[in-house]
Amino acid sequence: MKQVKILFICMGNICRSPTAHAVFRKMLVDKGLQQQIIVDSAGTHAYHVGNSPDGRSAKAALLRGVDMNDLVARQLSSVDFAAFDYLLVADSDNFYFVQDVCPLEHQHKIAYILDYAEDIWNKEVPDPYYGQGDGFEKVLNLLESACEGLLLKLEKELAE
Repeated sequence: MKQVKILFICMGNICRSPTAHAVFRKMLVDKGLQQQIIVDSAGTHAYHVGNSPDGRSAKAALLRGVDMNDLVARQLSSVDFAAFDYLLVADSDNFYFVQDVCPLEHQHKIAYILDYAEDIWNKEVPDPYYGQGDGFEKVLNLLESACEGLLLKLEKELAE
C-alpha cells in the first residue's frame, strides 16, 4: 500500500501546525485514509517541546469537533526531511528557516500550507499566539480550507 507522509510546520508547534495536524487527521479518519496518509507536526524552534497545544487553539478546534489534546509539541528534526513527502509551513519566516536547514535533495518537498487553499491567495497563516479576539477561529478557517485542498490532491495522487 502506497503511503504519503505530511509534516505541518510552524514556529513552536503549539498553535498553527498542531491545528493543521488535527484538522487534517480528522479529515483522514472521516475518509478512512489514516493508513494511507500519515500526518504529523513540528516546530522550527524548541520553545514548547513536550507541551500540549495552546489551550485557545485546542478549545477553538474542539468547538468544531476536532480534538488535538493528544498532540505534543516537538521540534523539527534532520530525519524529518527524508521521512516526510510534504513539509508544509505556516508562514514565510518558517519557510525560509526550513529551506535553510533542509538538504538540497529534499527542498522540493517544502511548500506553504496555504498553497493548497483554493480560495485563499495569501500564503501566511497568522500566528494567533499573542493576539486577541477571533485569531484562532481565523486560523482554523484558513487551515480547514488548505487541508481540504491538500486532501483532494492526495486522493488523486493515491489513485494513480
